[in-house]
Amino acid sequence: MVDAIIRSDLFLLALTIGLFLISGYLFRKTKLMLLHPVLLTAVAVILFLKIADIDYSHYKESVALLDFALGLSVVALGYLMYEQVERLKSATLPVIGATIVGCVVGIGLVVGIALLFGMERDIITSIAPKSVTVPIAIAVSEPLGGSVAVTSVVVFCTGVLGSICGAKLLELCRVTDPMARGFALGAASHGIGTARAIELGAVEGAMSGLAMALTGFGTAVVLPLVEKYLY
Repeated sequence: MVDAIIRSDLFLLALTIGLFLISGYLFRKTKLMLLHPVLLTAVAVILFLKIADIDYSHYKESVALLDFALGLSVVALGYLMYEQVERLKSATLPVIGATIVGCVVGIGLVVGIALLFGMERDIITSIAPKSVTVPIAIAVSEPLGGSVAVTSVVVFCTGVLGSICGAKLLELCRVTDPMARGFALGAASHGIGTARAIELGAVEGAMSGLAMALTGFGTAVVLPLVEKYLY
């Protein structure tokens, strides 16, 4: 009876939402980086699935509603950008320039450091698209020989790290312009960074959503070219 309950779709969905709410409360109270709600929820869910011996495929089907809601939230970013459309128009050239530089430097640094440490090609390909959302990162790295598992973990860790440290790092670097702050968070730490940018303000959220989209497109173009040049 108990086993049937904990394996039910409703229980797993409620568990995930409950863990996230509890994690969010703990993070707001303690401000500890290791208690970031996304990170803490992910670890707690993994431990639960392991202890309860529940397949991930079953869990994924049970929380499909959250995947659907996540898609809606991404679409909702369009409304934020619509509200800031005049500001975005005034920064067209800087945005294009920042996207190109961000993609080239972001991928170039990862590839360069990985080569310096003698990593294999498949690992390099897997970690290179670290700053874009998981669906785009996988779509780019997998056809080039990358590992879906490695790419997913690296992208997740990048997003959490950017969400935790991004705003503070920008403050230390004395970056105060809301458009620059938002764009940096979205370009470096995709969706999770964008969630943090929205907390900072409407302008930051709009720019972060735009940066997330443009960086995804830029990475899809730049990474295959880097692969072709190197190998």
